[in-house]
Amino acid sequence: MIDHVSVGVCDLDRAARFYEATLAALGLARLVSRPATVGFGKAYPEFWINLRAGMPRVGAESGTHICLRAKTTAEVDAFHAAALEAGGASDGAPGLRPHDRVRYYAAFILDPDGNRIEAVTFPSE
Repeated sequence: MIDHVSVGVCDLDRAARFYEATLAALGLARLVSRPATVGFGKAYPEFWINLRAGMPRVGAESGTHICLRAKTTAEVDAFHAAALEAGGASDGAPGLRPHDRVRYYAAFILDPDGNRIEAVTFPSE
């Protein structure tokens, strides 16, 4: 249903370094580099960062977040750890999140611009 997503960043070089480290844990790499945008993916760019000079930090009240699929709980853990090491912040440590309809394992991070990104997997047991 969704082909790709993008987030705004105020410092493209800083954000590219952050996302290169963080998304590598999920098997995504930098595939496209242009003057004001960078695309990450596996076979084609599915996740883009776009320069928005002067953009204020994304507020927690925005309610927006992007969720990326991980293959395993280890990938979710690695995503979270890589984000913290690259200058992001935790917005929900890796862990099992059982709900009435679905059981999933996820972690949430905030990138240096305040964008909320989640990694999720659905373990069988």
